[in-house]
Amino acid sequence: MELILKAILMGIVEGFTEFLPISSTGHLILVNHFLHLPADFAVLFNVFIQLGAILSVVIYFRKELIPWGIHRSPEQKEHVWDIWKKTFIGVAPALAIGAAVGEFVEKILFVPEVVAAALFLGGIFLVLIERRKNSNKIQTLAALSYRTVLIIGLIQCLAMIPGISRSAATIIGAMLLGCSRTIAAEFSFFLAIPTMMAASSYQLFKNFSTISAGEWQVLFVGFAVSFFAAWAAIAFLMNYIRKNDFTFFGYYRIVLGIVVIAYFTFAVAP
Repeated sequence: MELILKAILMGIVEGFTEFLPISSTGHLILVNHFLHLPADFAVLFNVFIQLGAILSVVIYFRKELIPWGIHRSPEQKEHVWDIWKKTFIGVAPALAIGAAVGEFVEKILFVPEVVAAALFLGGIFLVLIERRKNSNKIQTLAALSYRTVLIIGLIQCLAMIPGISRSAATIIGAMLLGCSRTIAAEFSFFLAIPTMMAASSYQLFKNFSTISAGEWQVLFVGFAVSFFAAWAAIAFLMNYIRKNDFTFFGYYRIVLGIVVIAYFTFAVAP
């Protein structure tokens, strides 16, 4: 029962933080520092519950992402396939670089101190990007060029450093390249689908035979909780950015980074 409660808590954390520019991986590492899930299972659990968050994106944006349907015109279907092509072009750099150095990064950098520093620096970047004048020349997904998509994908690779945030990296990159906040956020959601599917599938393939019946139960509880929490987070963010910028999230990251650095410097100092 205790493990189920931990799964619920971590599912909530994953769902609410995955698509906000505040680093879900960073939050999960920090939360697990206090919950103490078994190390090997924690890695699998963290990526598995991301599947719930991915499913929430597909369902929330089903009109933009699902090309089939008798009421869709040929032009609408072509637009949907264009989004998918851009999504896979954008995710290609992360898949290639992740396959090359992903395990090394996981072993070396997945520690609270790195997360804290990345949260802090990422927060500063978010605040600075909102203080500069953004041209907002790209107001629709159709206006995104393949070159721009590829550059956003390259910037997304910074998110392999835990605490940077895949969402923050893609949003900042897209806005620097002239995207409006709405388009930057939406494309960030879409890029998450193949990125997180690849990571989750890899971990499941690697660990499938060792997962016990009890662990499957914990995984699916986390999956379900993550789905509903992510749905709420997406709805919140899309409504929030209609009238607000990302400055609040920048300050949140800065404060959290300072708190975490202070905690691991003083509270757990030897």
